[in-house]
Amino acid sequence: MKLANVYLIGIGPGDPDLISVRALRHLKTADVIVYDSLVDRRLLRSTHPAAEQIDVSSTVSGTLKQDAINLLLVEKAREGKTVARLTSGDPFIFGSGGQEALFLEEQGVPFEVIPSIPVSVGAPCYAGFPLTHPDTGDAILFLRGHGSETASPPKVDWDKIASLAVTLVSYADGARIEMIIDELLKHGRSSEEPAALIKQGTLPRQATISGSLLEIRKAARETGREGPAVLVVGSVVKFAKQLSWFDSRPLFGKRILVTRPKAQAADLVARLSSLGAEPIEAPMIKIEPPNDYGPLDEACELAGTFDWVVFTSANGVDSFLQRLIHGAKDIRELRGVRICAIGPATAARLAEYGLKVDLIPSEHRGEAVAEALRSADTLADRRILLPRADLARELLPDELRRAGAEVVDVSAYRTVLAGGEKDKGPDVYKMLLEQEIDVVTFTSASTVRNFVKVLGPDPAADLLNTTVVAAIGPITAEAATRLNIQTTIMPSTYTVPALIDAIVAHYAETQSTIGQS
Repeated sequence: MKLANVYLIGIGPGDPDLISVRALRHLKTADVIVYDSLVDRRLLRSTHPAAEQIDVSSTVSGTLKQDAINLLLVEKAREGKTVARLTSGDPFIFGSGGQEALFLEEQGVPFEVIPSIPVSVGAPCYAGFPLTHPDTGDAILFLRGHGSETASPPKVDWDKIASLAVTLVSYADGARIEMIIDELLKHGRSSEEPAALIKQGTLPRQATISGSLLEIRKAARETGREGPAVLVVGSVVKFAKQLSWFDSRPLFGKRILVTRPKAQAADLVARLSSLGAEPIEAPMIKIEPPNDYGPLDEACELAGTFDWVVFTSANGVDSFLQRLIHGAKDIRELRGVRICAIGPATAARLAEYGLKVDLIPSEHRGEAVAEALRSADTLADRRILLPRADLARELLPDELRRAGAEVVDVSAYRTVLAGGEKDKGPDVYKMLLEQEIDVVTFTSASTVRNFVKVLGPDPAADLLNTTVVAAIGPITAEAATRLNIQTTIMPSTYTVPALIDAIVAHYAETQSTIGQS
């Protein structure tokens, strides 16, 4: 059996986490990605780094646009490339998948269709509308809306449809929703029937408007330029008061800027998303190898001669141990060497290498680390290795040397300013200026300093002092203070989970204060 050249992939109703495992697998291995404006850009980060990405949103509209996309898919397939064609919702439910599949079949191009959750199903679910319920009838009727090539309402028997005791659902733009409601009212549907409009369904910006059918018609006109929405007509909308789970999450709708490196942002982004926030990734630093591997290689060679190795970050763990393992020595060199990890995240990374930690200081500041080591051991004449970032503060090694230790402070990695076209992210300055960001998170002093380098000292201070700044710990907050940036949120434990908990607590307290006023 010949493998497909083109995969027609449904990506679901909007939330990138709703893409299927099969779809994600083919997305990651495709040579060419064809997508449009309704595809969440976070999915595009899952592609192969060398994959060609083609946005067909700006192609001419209507039939000509579809013809151009059909030809593009065939052209890329005949070049010997594997193509992933991403479409919102399900490819075969009011989508272009049927047309594209037929054209590929006519041209002899092998294809595969990967189904997904239709927008008209996913959005009502996130809004708390069970489209089927014993008390609301035994049928659902889906009407074509968004994706239609004409500006007229669907070509159906409106007399029969208006008279059916069914839940009606349509994913359409504002103008077509108006037309659909007009036809329903014209053919006998009650203007007082419960209805709802779901905008940005399954996304952190989701908004639901409920009311009578007549009121929803007015709302569709007023919000018509905001893109397509899902219309639901029927008594199922009454369940939202009890079943509205998505927009009741603690950080729902909050836009939170994540400034840490891409490689380390996944956990923070996933946790924020699960709480209802919209994470905006704008990495301010990149982790790079040291300019000179000589000192690090020498430290690896002498690893077994140290009494302590102090790891101040997960990056330090990876940089040192990977160099050790891929060199002449291996992890057995650390047998008998005691290990100190600053924070549970660093300890967890060491555990991934099979290494247990002897000491985790209660605080992550240099003075506290030195004090914890002094309490655990007599530091006089002890050899201590510090594999750290190139720009790490001198406080910790100075404190250890004052205690009599011999300290080898080696650059295991560099933190550099993220930049260049490949690292280009959102326009943070514009978003802050227009107050489109609720919280800016900083997880290291380097992210603060580089943020200021990107925006400039005065603009950064001015813009950040009009929003909420969340710093992971006192060192990061101190770096912000030195740059005239005020920290609003700082957890008592200096970890990513604690930082998120502190953001949640901040908004819970804010909401409580508003409720009491």
